[in-house]
Amino acid sequence: MATTYSVVGTSVTRDEGPDKVSGGAKYPADVVVPGTLSGKILRSPFPHARIVSIDTSKARAFPGVHTVLTAADLPDRPVGRLLRDCPVLARDRVRFVGEKVVAVAADTAEAAEEALLLIDVEYEEIEAVFDSSEAMEDSAPSLHPDKADYIGLPKPASEINNVLAENHWSKGDVDQGFSESDLIFEHTFNAQLMHQAYIEPHACVVSVDGSGKVEIWANNKGPFMLRDQLAAAAGIAKEQITLYPCNIGGDFGGKGSFMDVPLCYFLSLHSGRPVKMVMDYIQELLAGNPRHPAKITLKTGMKKDGRIWARQAHVVFNSGAYGAFKPRVYLGGADHLGGAYQIPHVNIDSYMVYTNSVPCGHMRAPAKPQVHFAVESHMDMIAEEMGIDAYQFRLINVIKPGDASPTGKEFQEIRAEDTLRGAAEAAGWDKPKSGPNIGRGMAISDQPPGSGQSSARLAMDAEGNVDLHMSLFDTGTGAHTILRQVVAEVLTIPVENVRMVIEDTNAVEFDSGSGGSRVTYTSGQAVLGAANDLRGKLISRASELFESDEDQVELVSGSFVIKGDASRTVTLQEVTSQAVTDTHGPIEGQLTYTSPTSEVTGFSAQVAEVEVDPETGQVTVLKIVTAHDVGTVLNPLTHQGQIEGGVIQGLGYALMEEISIEDGRISTLSLGDYKIPTMPDIPILETVLLESPSGPAPFDSKGIGESSNVPVAGAIANAVYDAAGVRIFDLPITAEKVLRALQEKEASGKGAG
Repeated sequence: MATTYSVVGTSVTRDEGPDKVSGGAKYPADVVVPGTLSGKILRSPFPHARIVSIDTSKARAFPGVHTVLTAADLPDRPVGRLLRDCPVLARDRVRFVGEKVVAVAADTAEAAEEALLLIDVEYEEIEAVFDSSEAMEDSAPSLHPDKADYIGLPKPASEINNVLAENHWSKGDVDQGFSESDLIFEHTFNAQLMHQAYIEPHACVVSVDGSGKVEIWANNKGPFMLRDQLAAAAGIAKEQITLYPCNIGGDFGGKGSFMDVPLCYFLSLHSGRPVKMVMDYIQELLAGNPRHPAKITLKTGMKKDGRIWARQAHVVFNSGAYGAFKPRVYLGGADHLGGAYQIPHVNIDSYMVYTNSVPCGHMRAPAKPQVHFAVESHMDMIAEEMGIDAYQFRLINVIKPGDASPTGKEFQEIRAEDTLRGAAEAAGWDKPKSGPNIGRGMAISDQPPGSGQSSARLAMDAEGNVDLHMSLFDTGTGAHTILRQVVAEVLTIPVENVRMVIEDTNAVEFDSGSGGSRVTYTSGQAVLGAANDLRGKLISRASELFESDEDQVELVSGSFVIKGDASRTVTLQEVTSQAVTDTHGPIEGQLTYTSPTSEVTGFSAQVAEVEVDPETGQVTVLKIVTAHDVGTVLNPLTHQGQIEGGVIQGLGYALMEEISIEDGRISTLSLGDYKIPTMPDIPILETVLLESPSGPAPFDSKGIGESSNVPVAGAIANAVYDAAGVRIFDLPITAEKVLRALQEKEASGKGAG
């Protein structure tokens, strides 16, 4: 029987909303520090070249210019989130078009831009490599010949040319599995380079005073990690650095990187003035930290009865010129190349490869949209070849309670089959389609929460109002509202009585920040623990007033009562008023929490219905049904917003979003060229929620931020095939690709493109 809550499970409007829509919210670009200079960057026009010479004399003499920096002015300390392989400014050579070469700080942005035009850099072009598979060949130029010396490189260093990290997962004996298989299928898929397309570009303000104290305002969701990265690059103690909270205008994984902060620090250090740096969208698309392209090959052995028996998976991720923008160096989501299925024999090989392209970072569920596009397309192709309905084929093989994952992980409360059935039934999988050229496709994935550390401190005043103190910078997901609801539920007070107070990085030792679907799981447990700590102290106070044992006192709907005797009550405000008077300050509760690796994951299954125009190849998505294994929903309004936002982001990934790059040069340098979904692209969206008290986060909840964007591309690719009879192996599934495949099919009688 479901537990009934008073605040949890209600749609609470986000309290920061009015400030954001009215322009009152402050972002890093809005920060005004007296005497601030404007910082600008001269970037490389070549994908791979030696820097022969740099002449900055004219720029240094330009009116309004305070400092001009090259790598020669900086310590030789590469920067990175974990792998430190990226120079703050290019030293000796450039490795991608858009790499930072020279930086200028001037009184105005206009003066800084003019000064950049006066800088003369002489380059000597050298051989470049852009294809990640080619980069692994011995004959390819080595982009980082000294990579073994980099701090943070996985050990032992890979012996494969240009491979910065390789990972291998296995279960059973894959050779035996293939030898025992009745049928073997093999297909290769390609996923494109994709930007996170947040509204707000990267921005920062850095001020270094005469004593070496550093103050930073940046749209970074991991401020404590950024503090450590800067300390390492600058050679200073992290205690000298303070990051102040600012609003973050969208993240989707892209706002965890250091971006311009280390360079901005050195500009401030050398100029003696605060410096502000704001990227425009040309720079974002040219030199941000987008989602990795991937080449994925799947080989699967089958039993005649439809059981998957063996899987060999090989994925090569194009990391671009540096690995510094990834918090784990590799992409852990590659371990999902077995899908949400029971496979006795599995071997997965994953490679992160340097190329002369824009460095890639993280994006919503890193690697999983790429992986599941391939896995779920592969599933449909096998099902068709074996004459099995795609839905029934998944039911045969989907992971069930008691099964280990394809890599041997053992999860509790597995609800994959329920989620798959929920999506199929809501979509009317077995019902006739409404017309010609219409197809349906399905896909399924799972998303366990990441782990981390978070701290929370509550302070309640005499009136029963609570301040929730944390150093968790919100990325726009509504996390702060959820955490306020947790406090309100535990203390039985209105959520309006809970105020979020975001502290700078001096408030606690460390907070992991947002990412990996861990906020409610990690920060939520810290808040829940702090609230229970405060509740215990209040009950202790109330028991003194009752002259009763603490275990006989309950807090119910804002009042303390004696168990079994409702006639004896003391209001919460009476207790808090006396407690505050006695202690001469607020009554507090606090907890620092480190979350373990979760033994629970959440599944998402989707069915897409599309129409394909046979004359143009245009794909129109008519409807997407998305079913989620969610545990307890804490806030239905923000929960649904996360689901629908993720689905539409997945739609963009499937059909249109791509950073076009040729010979290392990006051509999609505006949001006019880089297409993202707009209102006319939005199909009918239907959500199925399978609630159960099975989540690892407070009140048995589960994360929802990443899961809904993962299966979309696979579901749409399968629907396109169902509608038009052509298989698109390379994302995005554009009208041009579909039309070409239709023409090839007509000419050859084959259904692939």
